[in-house]
Amino acid sequence: MPETTRRAVLAGSAALLAGTALSAVAATPAGASRRSGPKPTVVLVHGAFADAAGWTEVTRRLQRAGYPVLAPANPLRGVPSDTAYLAEFLGTIDGPIVLVGHSYGGMIITNAATDNADVKALVYVAAFAPDEGDTLEGLQTKYPGSKLGMEALDFRPYTQPDGSMSYDGYVKAAAFREVFAGDLPESVTAVMAATQRPADVHTLQEPSGRPAWRTVPTWYLVARNDNLIPAAAQRFMAKRAQARTVEIGASHVAMISEPAATADLIARAAASVR
Repeated sequence: MPETTRRAVLAGSAALLAGTALSAVAATPAGASRRSGPKPTVVLVHGAFADAAGWTEVTRRLQRAGYPVLAPANPLRGVPSDTAYLAEFLGTIDGPIVLVGHSYGGMIITNAATDNADVKALVYVAAFAPDEGDTLEGLQTKYPGSKLGMEALDFRPYTQPDGSMSYDGYVKAAAFREVFAGDLPESVTAVMAATQRPADVHTLQEPSGRPAWRTVPTWYLVARNDNLIPAAAQRFMAKRAQARTVEIGASHVAMISEPAATADLIARAAASVR
């Protein structure tokens, strides 16, 4: 091969390799190119009148994106005991964690993540994000608009392990859709009402502890059509926590009616974890 031809072939090959490398870099998501370890585990915590099944569609989306997902059962027995349960659960997970809470689940993640260095991001989905000393009742009634009054609840007594009596609160079937899930079909909310998990009434007035959002990066999904936690209360809590905030037109169960938007915000929080 003549020397001039050989040089031309080599130069063309080098240009082709360089172009291929540049194309590969451009096609790689920015988050993926900077991530050196495995993706963080996403832990999804449900609230009262619900269970982990509410996270089903969000879980599917996150799993398809390659995230390990866990959705433990929240005991709904009281702020101190539920916090202790979740804190111990988080202690069984290796590596970074993105901790997500819905409704009352926000109260629990706020407390359970405190002093856990593995929790790298908090995500609140139409959730309580309390400061120290706040109660659920105080935050829920801070702004007008909640339709979860005493008249919307049924109370059923139960015996606690120490033999004392307490009460579980259930949303009445007739009020459930309007209060909880107004953007879902009635056939769906009828089943949700029948299968709801109640919370002990004491949770309403139990104060929150030192909030993890003071030291952990935070995201918040505001549900504008929420009839349980008014949107104004959600905005107040999100601003106070200096959360990166997204608003959508959804009922209280935004993770069920708008799973794509919910999963997207969680993925954004997860992408920030290095």
